[in-house]
Amino acid sequence: MDSPTSARGLSRHINATDVRAGASLAIDATHGIVDLVEAMHATIARPFGMASAKKAGRTRGVTGLVYSTVRGVTRFVGGGLDVALSAITRLQPDRESSFERDAAISALNGVLGDHLVKTENALAIPMTIRFAQKPIDFSEPLAAQCPKVNGKIALFVHGLCMNDRQWLRAGHDHGPAIEKACGFTPLYVRYNTGQHTSINGETLSNLLETLTKTWPVPIEEIIIVAHSMGGLVSRSAMAHAGSSGLAWLAHLKQVFFLGTPHHGAPLERGGRWIDIVLGATPYTKPFARLGKIRSAGITDLRYGNVLERDWSNDASARVTTPLPRDVQCFAIAATTGKSKRDWRDIVLGDGLVPVASALGKHRLIKHRLAIPEQNTWIAYERNHMDLLSDDEVCEQMVQWIRGADRSPRKKSTIAS
Repeated sequence: MDSPTSARGLSRHINATDVRAGASLAIDATHGIVDLVEAMHATIARPFGMASAKKAGRTRGVTGLVYSTVRGVTRFVGGGLDVALSAITRLQPDRESSFERDAAISALNGVLGDHLVKTENALAIPMTIRFAQKPIDFSEPLAAQCPKVNGKIALFVHGLCMNDRQWLRAGHDHGPAIEKACGFTPLYVRYNTGQHTSINGETLSNLLETLTKTWPVPIEEIIIVAHSMGGLVSRSAMAHAGSSGLAWLAHLKQVFFLGTPHHGAPLERGGRWIDIVLGATPYTKPFARLGKIRSAGITDLRYGNVLERDWSNDASARVTTPLPRDVQCFAIAATTGKSKRDWRDIVLGDGLVPVASALGKHRLIKHRLAIPEQNTWIAYERNHMDLLSDDEVCEQMVQWIRGADRSPRKKSTIAS
């Protein structure tokens, strides 16, 4: 049993609005479980698991009435809880969010973010651009919110189930390091990684357009540093800006992809086996719903989806979205292998993304990204998360920004 001390410690990270939003999510989950059990019941109750399409997943008679009553009671209880908790939230204002709370909510958004948006749950993360760990309010003058800035902006876009605060890892943050070495003002994006990449890309593109028009000083250049899924979101934003004629794209000079699954992540593709196996017989098919608890954002990682057309059409007809011609693009891949000769680790990559996918390479020419060989680098004996905190990775980006020699230095100067 948890001690009172640990309970008090947990309460420091939870706001009243979290409790209300969590209760709403629990009610949604209860409805889902009831649907799942009734579907299984209906399938078993019918000979050979046969049922008409009209009544599939539903029982009849007294049994159907019981399930309907359970749903009604759940809705009633949920409504009562919401009314009671809404009164509490009015009396108890939210405190400043802790690192732990942000991490937990970001993970939840990665798994269920699309559902949170659909149900208008308060735990859904709205996309914001942040300066000094605070969201920029574009309805107010930016000079007071972003003091002592210049016209060189480095925008950092995080990956799946993460947030902007998690760029700080093992005591290192690429933002301040690049600011110190190259003079770029670091800005960070926070977004709901459970939504489709195309939705996040369009939102980011529009926010950057607003940023360029309201920044306190004239913008000289923008660079983007994107980790994992953040690279797909950045590519989507660039494509949206290009097709919409937005001005911010003209300021974008360089983009750095760190472990981005340009051509997908096999780990997500493997999840498809759950759907196939559970859906093989009428008696296990209802449980396939559990295998589908993957957000739109996670599903987009399967093939490296960038635009709406990528996920709305058949995967075999997928067309790779090219990179902008006037933007220098760089790709860094990680591998747990020790050298190029360690071919098995090169294939597996950083544990989540294969090296070829991270570098934009593909066996089919039509799917290859036009990233010059000199703009790619492999970090050996590192994993996917090490790309956030490795000094040599940061040093390589700094050299590219400065236009220095493409080969990494043996000893990093960033750490000092």
